Amino acid sequence: MNWDDLKVFLEVARTETLVLASKRLNLDPSTISRRLHKLETQLETQLFERTVTGHVLTEEGTELFKTALGVEQQMLSAIEILQGKNLQQKGNVRIGTTDAFGSFFITPNLSGFLQQHPDITIDLLPLQRLVKLTQHEADLAVTIEKPKNTSLVVAKLSDYRLQMYASKDYVAKHGTITTLEQLSSHDLIGYVDDLLFSNQLNYLNRYLSDIDPIFRSTSVISQWRAVEQGLGLAILPCFLARQSPHLVKVLSSEINIVRSFWIAAPSDRMRLARVGKLWHYLKDLAEQSQAVLLPLDTDNC
Repeated sequence: MNWDDLKVFLEVARTETLVLASKRLNLDPSTISRRLHKLETQLETQLFERTVTGHVLTEEGTELFKTALGVEQQMLSAIEILQGKNLQQKGNVRIGTTDAFGSFFITPNLSGFLQQHPDITIDLLPLQRLVKLTQHEADLAVTIEKPKNTSLVVAKLSDYRLQMYASKDYVAKHGTITTLEQLSSHDLIGYVDDLLFSNQLNYLNRYLSDIDPIFRSTSVISQWRAVEQGLGLAILPCFLARQSPHLVKVLSSEINIVRSFWIAAPSDRMRLARVGKLWHYLKDLAEQSQAVLLPLDTDNC
């Protein structure tokens, strides 16, 4: 079995499309397709279901994927150790995060890290889904649920607070809201329920289970923008809502939610000096930013 063919297989399995795999491997899609068919012929089994939306692993393909991932990671780790690269504070670190935390907390605070470590580069992946760490999609991940995979190194990054917000214009137009019962007569903004990647995001049902939002989005950044434009009310992280001076809190005593961010990495990636440096930088940053992430005085969110 040719390792180059296995690399092609791994990339298609990760991206689920020939086009994305071709960009990452710098090969044309037809070459990738030929490599896959060659591998399937050698193994005498079908590795992918070809669908209109992409390539989906079969049961046999999933088994090969698990094995090939382990082989790939052992090879990469061995090469880095033999070349001493695991001890060097240089190279690329890829970090997956939730979209708002990545865009409005991590990104604005990266300049200090990059100035301290000019030979380290960062790929930031703000995702509206769980990061596939075990598939080596990223070196680090910040998640809203504690990862349960025992092959990962996991630590709590920080708690963060969420409250309900409206624009000042919306309140001026519709009046002050003083009770939860009044929410039933207002326009609400929330997530697309059937596309939630975590129950931690199911805020509105906790208070208003029988109300359909006027606007829904899988992105909390889109929800925040909708609130800014006066479309309605939404439960938002305080660190995101504070970006806009035009928002005000609604029912701050009744709607006061605390959730947690977790930081995780595959154990072999934590042996790389550059990954460890970013891990500890983010831990220190979160600790120093409690007034932003988890303000004690909820009136100052």
